[in-house]
Amino acid sequence: MSVTVEKQEKNMVKLTIEVPAEEVAAAEQRAYQKNKGKIAVPGFRKGKAPRSIIEKMYGPDVFLEEAVNDILPDAYEAACKESGLEITSRPVLDYTQVEHGKSLIFVATVATKPEVTLGEYKGLAVDVKPAEVTDEDVEAALKKEQEKNATLRDVDGRPVQEGDTVTLNYAGTVDGVAFEGGTANEQELVIGSHQFIPGFEEQMVGMNIDEDRYLNVKFPEAYHAKELAGKDAVFHVKVLSISEKELPELNDEFASDVSEFETLDAYKEDLKKKLLEQKEKEATAAKEDAVLAKAVENASMEIPDPMIESQAEDMVNEFGERLQMQGMQLEQYLKYTGMSMKQIVDQYKEQAKKRIQGRLVLEAIVKAENIEATEEDVEEGLKKLAADYQMDIDKVRGFFDDESMVSYKKDLATQKALDLIVAESK
Repeated sequence: MSVTVEKQEKNMVKLTIEVPAEEVAAAEQRAYQKNKGKIAVPGFRKGKAPRSIIEKMYGPDVFLEEAVNDILPDAYEAACKESGLEITSRPVLDYTQVEHGKSLIFVATVATKPEVTLGEYKGLAVDVKPAEVTDEDVEAALKKEQEKNATLRDVDGRPVQEGDTVTLNYAGTVDGVAFEGGTANEQELVIGSHQFIPGFEEQMVGMNIDEDRYLNVKFPEAYHAKELAGKDAVFHVKVLSISEKELPELNDEFASDVSEFETLDAYKEDLKKKLLEQKEKEATAAKEDAVLAKAVENASMEIPDPMIESQAEDMVNEFGERLQMQGMQLEQYLKYTGMSMKQIVDQYKEQAKKRIQGRLVLEAIVKAENIEATEEDVEEGLKKLAADYQMDIDKVRGFFDDESMVSYKKDLATQKALDLIVAESK
């Protein structure tokens, strides 16, 4: 195999890769062996027709496409290693020669890691608000816990109010015709939660138990069901029951029920401590972001668009994994929001660019300052991972092979670079 490297503008490179004809022929033979049992040839039992007969019937290229697909991944990976380039995007492939009996020639256009020219990265001045917990913050946290422990109490003799939980039947129509998902019985709805389309919950305020009412609403223009988007609808609703939230009294008994503390004062002190820890983490993260943003602003680099595209796609995949943990598929989310994959990738591009810039600047600082992750750093990092995931450290260590450990050490080194510029900031 031979590889020719042609550098282009904005850190783009063309790799022209040629795979010898004998390797292509061997891949075609593998494709024949794999598929011969599926091909019907008159006069032969399935799987018994010679390759030459099949090629005579279906053409000499009958196994070529599968052979190319078989060759391509390994050939591309080998070419990347041979080029010695640090490739940062998925390849755009173009086939120059794909012909039976000849070598395979294809071009892979890729983005490569940009060079970074560092500016000032020490002594940077940033304005970050220090961590502080007010009495109002503690009261808000206490109120949140109180809300979590609220109970529902049936009410009678008054109409629906904001904040009530209502059990209702409803049936919706558009232009007098019922639509899918527009009818439900004994549905629970918190008035003011904005679960339903705008106007629905607001028009239920003032209804009494067993009362019927017709609600006129309009579906949002960006509604996930496109056949309903922007349409006027009428919902016939009936209130079956009304419940109101009953909050527990904030006293020592409440504190002992929801925490390990016997008194409300002790519980509030613990809340304050935890809030301060959280705000300190947030302040640290904010300072890191601000210092790194300044260092990026002072540096210069030229990031190729495909590198940003690849990073944005990776971030969308990360988002999809988080959705999956919550029980939703990315495809469902796209359908619900009416977005295409391209639109959501485009939304992530600015964020992707910032992530790339930050990483490149930190890597450049690692090089400039001769920073490296020591064995002690690795051990401390593994201990932290073990504590975070509540696992034995040896089990965590077993997750790392040689390649992933090299990557982990790079991550630790860039964190040390970030710690350095934060420590040196004003």
